[in-house]
Amino acid sequence: MIVLFLTAAIVISVPLFGGKFTRLVDVEFEETWLVMLGFMIQIVVISVAPRDLATIADAVHLASYLLAGGFLLMNLHVPGLWIVGLGGGLNFAAIIANGGTMPAGEWATRVSGLVLAQGEFSNSEMVANPRLLFLGDVFPIPKAWPLSNVFSIGDLLLVVGAAVVLHSLSGSRLSRGHPTAAVTGDVVVPNPRARVRVS
Repeated sequence: MIVLFLTAAIVISVPLFGGKFTRLVDVEFEETWLVMLGFMIQIVVISVAPRDLATIADAVHLASYLLAGGFLLMNLHVPGLWIVGLGGGLNFAAIIANGGTMPAGEWATRVSGLVLAQGEFSNSEMVANPRLLFLGDVFPIPKAWPLSNVFSIGDLLLVVGAAVVLHSLSGSRLSRGHPTAAVTGDVVVPNPRARVRVS
């Protein structure tokens, strides 16, 4: 939830820094259906039917990451997307090392007040003898705060990557001087390797 909230905040920040969403229309993403399907699967498994799909949720959850990973590999030409890929890769490593569940730290879970209903699938929970716990959800948002939850270093990279992608491709002031863009007057022209057409 916190990742989606911060990503939404980043989207709102784009026009505030002079970025134009119309530039994003010209970006040539490959096989977008992969990431869309992966995202839809995560919504269903985590938010819509966590109880009904509990028996197969781990496998389905892993499959959603594989779909997203396929999309990222095919679109590494997009500025900043490698950061998103790194964040997703770290999360995937922790999840696959723990049988399909993102391990959550005991302290972080306690501070966040995270409670899991009996028989309900969660993409993040405390597991016995966790592996790669340092890549898991070990950072808390306290339960007294809005959107209390736990998050990982991979989640942080996902948010940072989303910011770089959106601001670079939209030509905002934050992207000027970035190695993926060249500035000509008031026009920010993305690097030709990014396969972006600027009209």
